[in-house]
Amino acid sequence: MSTLAAKYQEFVIPTYGRFDLDIARGSGCRVWDFDGREYLDFGAGIAVCSLGHAHPEITEAISGQAGKLVHSSNLYRTAPQAALAECLVKITGPGKVFFCNSGAEANEGLIKVARRFGSVTGRHEILTFEGSFHGRTMAGISATGQQKVKAGFGPLLEGFRHVPFGDLAAVETAVGRTTVAILVEPVQGEGGIHIAREAFLVGLREICDRHNLLLLFDEIQCGLGRTGEWCGWRSLAPGVQPDGVSWAKGIANGFPLGAFWIGDGQRDDRGPLCDLLGPGSHGTTYGGNPVACAAGLKVLEIIERDNLRAAAVRFGERLVSALLTARIPHVSEVRSIGLMVGVQLDKSSFPEGPRPPSLEVVVRSMGEGLLAIPAGETVVRFLPPLNVTAEEIDEAVKKFAGAIGKLDNGPKPAPIPHS
Repeated sequence: MSTLAAKYQEFVIPTYGRFDLDIARGSGCRVWDFDGREYLDFGAGIAVCSLGHAHPEITEAISGQAGKLVHSSNLYRTAPQAALAECLVKITGPGKVFFCNSGAEANEGLIKVARRFGSVTGRHEILTFEGSFHGRTMAGISATGQQKVKAGFGPLLEGFRHVPFGDLAAVETAVGRTTVAILVEPVQGEGGIHIAREAFLVGLREICDRHNLLLLFDEIQCGLGRTGEWCGWRSLAPGVQPDGVSWAKGIANGFPLGAFWIGDGQRDDRGPLCDLLGPGSHGTTYGGNPVACAAGLKVLEIIERDNLRAAAVRFGERLVSALLTARIPHVSEVRSIGLMVGVQLDKSSFPEGPRPPSLEVVVRSMGEGLLAIPAGETVVRFLPPLNVTAEEIDEAVKKFAGAIGKLDNGPKPAPIPHS
């Protein structure tokens, strides 16, 4: 056990099934451990480091703002927060933005908006979807359509119902007299890269319009360029406009920042939805601090300047093509949109071992010098930076194929804890 691992064991609450890797530094699409071994990082902090590690312009933006003003509280106005809010409104639609610190907090905000919206008519129920993930707060796990995150935390927050992802008939049936909103990930990331059909998102908008419900998109993993569009849903259903959107992850390249947008409500004469949360109804100590917003502004600027949304589509297609061409054993399907790529492993053909297939492959990929992210028991996710290169994609596929190719030969690594 390394010195760092021993300190974690002694001092850090064991909420994560950590891999046996101590990361010392990163640059671009690569990280290094304390022994100097290099890894190609195709997880990017779980879709967080949109521009890779230690991007010099992000570092300059953070350090420059930190030298001026780090925090003043949201009792006062700061220029970076106003500028970032303006950028997000321009790419999303008329409305307003609230800044927080994480994706879970952003979804909490959407849930509060929905409940405030429904309070005048006595409605509070929100429909979410099986396989979804909306964070690990009490409201987040209540909204999430995966039982494993709920175990041991009851009683949960009442007012959520989970329906099958992609099933409009089930949604229509589930709408009841207390239903006030539908919360959906256009692309289920933690669920294994499951992508909504255009007809599904269009149908959700129609159902919401007929029943006076809010349509809320969780774009924490798929938003802000990763699918090839600023708004992930526009890669799938460009004609649909939601009432609320949550973001985090890639918004500030690793500096903690989350946000949610609420539309102005004028498209259907429902009034100013974005003003439902008035003074005293919601708040945060650190959210939208000047340093985080300066980082976010620089991220959006670079993505636009360097045409990285188009690059996400181009290199996503290259990654999928390389994976399919390699004809890698035990891979039954590759699902993708932009630089969100899910490799479905065939559990029935997979060698028996102490770990689920996804964890086994991720650990073996680490042995080849490649970092990827598991999703459930049978999916491996690739979420590289938007500025990944063609050479890095080819290298990643070679390492991944090498890891799986060794599955049927040689001793298996010892099991690791996982959650």
